[in-house]
Amino acid sequence: MDRAQLERWIDGYLKAWNSNDPDDIRALFTEEATYLTGPFDTPWEGADEIVAGWIEARDEPGTTDFRYEVVAIDGDTAVVQGVTDYFEPPPPRKYGNLWIIRLAADGRAAYYLEFWEKKEESA
Repeated sequence: MDRAQLERWIDGYLKAWNSNDPDDIRALFTEEATYLTGPFDTPWEGADEIVAGWIEARDEPGTTDFRYEVVAIDGDTAVVQGVTDYFEPPPPRKYGNLWIIRLAADGRAAYYLEFWEKKEESA
């Protein structure tokens, strides 16, 4: 994997995040992919389960802003750090994100793990 391939995948992820279109989601993952919504969560296994899980947990289009930086790429695995701002529903919230992505040769993810932490508001 190179940076351009990773950034194409992230662009596709953001497109799917903002469309919730099953075809956009499916285009990101291999048929046998594993998607974990947290390090100890039960994974979504396979494209059908990933699409179903994504749709069930979806964010509505236009309710978030996401920015990221690539932390590392090693072979077929990348680490991405991001910040997500949620505007809807109120009140606004901010999350720190860390993604571990393993891409297959065709540029789709065979493995995806996300860590996220909500920023607590100051008193």
